[in-house]
Amino acid sequence: MIRVLLAEDMTMLRQALAALLSLEDDIEVVAEVAAGDVIVATALRTRPDVAVIDIELPGMNGLSAAAELHEQLPQCRALILTGVGQPGNLRRALSAHVAGFMVKDSRPKELAEAIRTVAGGGRVVDPQLAFAALDLPASPLTEREAEVLRLTASGAEPPEIAAQVGLSYGTVRNYLASCVTKLNARNRVDAIRIATEAGWL
Repeated sequence: MIRVLLAEDMTMLRQALAALLSLEDDIEVVAEVAAGDVIVATALRTRPDVAVIDIELPGMNGLSAAAELHEQLPQCRALILTGVGQPGNLRRALSAHVAGFMVKDSRPKELAEAIRTVAGGGRVVDPQLAFAALDLPASPLTEREAEVLRLTASGAEPPEIAAQVGLSYGTVRNYLASCVTKLNARNRVDAIRIATEAGWL
């Protein structure tokens, strides 16, 4: 029996998925959660084989939760569900050690098959997303530029970032200006959007 944890914040969708999966002879839903920041604790308690995780969750996004789950409970493999098939998210999912990545408009039988594949040690990736991700260029940002832009995206201001990473305020501003220029962005917010969609943050 494949033990599954479901993480989806929309109650109706989560319950519908649980009901559909319970019709499968070899799949048992052992836990349901509505927020990303409770996934790991719930998984440690219930020991699922596969965690089916929505990419957009309150508390902690699905990719961050999947990365933390991999660290704390590596035998539980993550399968990410996304409503928006952005190829950049696929890149971030793979770096978070996710075993599967599917769009939500897949058929229920496809989800059940994906769970079986992931539980068996395989990988499942939506083919359209895989091809789109192959077309994405490599990031033009240096590691430090990406770090500064990532911290900016989290809401930190340049003085905070400077203190956090041990740089001067002027250097942080220069990095942000460089990000805007390299990404052909209109401003910092636009640079964050471009880099996030491309999977560079």
